[in-house]
Amino acid sequence: MNSYGTLFKISTFGESHGPAIGVIIDGCPAGLTIDEVFIQSELSRRKPGQSKITTQRKEDDTFKILSGVFEGQSTGAPIALVIENQDQRSKDYSHIQNTFRPSHADYTYETKYGVRDYRGGGRSSARETAARVAAGAIAKLLLKKSGIDINGFVSQVGDLKSPPYTQLDLSKTEDNIVRCPDSATAAKMIALIDQVRLDRDTIGGVVTCVIKNSPVGLGEPVFDKLHAELGKAMLSINAVKGFEYGSGFAGVALRGSQHNDEFVNEGGRIRTKTNYSGGIQGGISNGEDIYFNVAFKPVATIMQDQQSVDKEGNETTVSGKGRHDPCVVPRAVPIVEAMAALVLADFLLRSKVSQI
Repeated sequence: MNSYGTLFKISTFGESHGPAIGVIIDGCPAGLTIDEVFIQSELSRRKPGQSKITTQRKEDDTFKILSGVFEGQSTGAPIALVIENQDQRSKDYSHIQNTFRPSHADYTYETKYGVRDYRGGGRSSARETAARVAAGAIAKLLLKKSGIDINGFVSQVGDLKSPPYTQLDLSKTEDNIVRCPDSATAAKMIALIDQVRLDRDTIGGVVTCVIKNSPVGLGEPVFDKLHAELGKAMLSINAVKGFEYGSGFAGVALRGSQHNDEFVNEGGRIRTKTNYSGGIQGGISNGEDIYFNVAFKPVATIMQDQQSVDKEGNETTVSGKGRHDPCVVPRAVPIVEAMAALVLADFLLRSKVSQI
């Protein structure tokens, strides 16, 4: 539906070309310092128009807190936050009012609901993710009190791949517009995305996320496993086609003797020699780095003519118009981080009732 979480719960609202989007956060503990400068910085990482390889829609993505915060601290009441839309060009979408764009949600929304907001995709637009980033920023502030750190970066564009995260300095992620901490790979990625843009086409990629300093014990048995919730959260993001954690699909090529993470005692702390488990065993965090990959498809809107049908089933040609990302992954990094933070914040609160 439109809500996520158990104890730390969010509900988002709004459409791409409506007056505003927003989020209600329920369950944020009282007494948390709400750093509005940090929230704005997270929104600025996601906002459109930030470089030549992103959509040129101009949105400041400034926010207003309507409730749940007093004198800079959370009160324990629901936090309502709203972001006004400023640069809608609804006329750019009038040509698809009665037609279905290939690989978009037009047909499924029309069939399911019998009505469709065709302006920028309406509720199915990635514009909604700005609300998630704002909520995720507050979740990050909560996690920071426990020392939990979340870092996402672009690890692949097309067939260009960065080295593994263990060989990278993740503090350099924001040093370039593609958000890849390896400068040599980043330069190639930027050139590829720019060429794809000039070709009036799009390309996909992968965002890798690393969660450090997670305590042991986050996650629940059976259906609420930590990796299952991370997968659900990531797959709820627009354009995501795949999720893997730890060794992922590459692990099938290994034998158990190679894949098992042996335990060791390091100065009184139980660690694992390797981390093929991705920091999660039995659906519960084991204290090692939690790391996963999120695959994003090429953006569905391309600036080329494509064949489709209209509401009556008549064949028609759909022409790409409007302002769109040639590759979504640079702006997806803060979205992936936000969803990871929301999952971890929820489980952190749930873990406090696991023992007497």
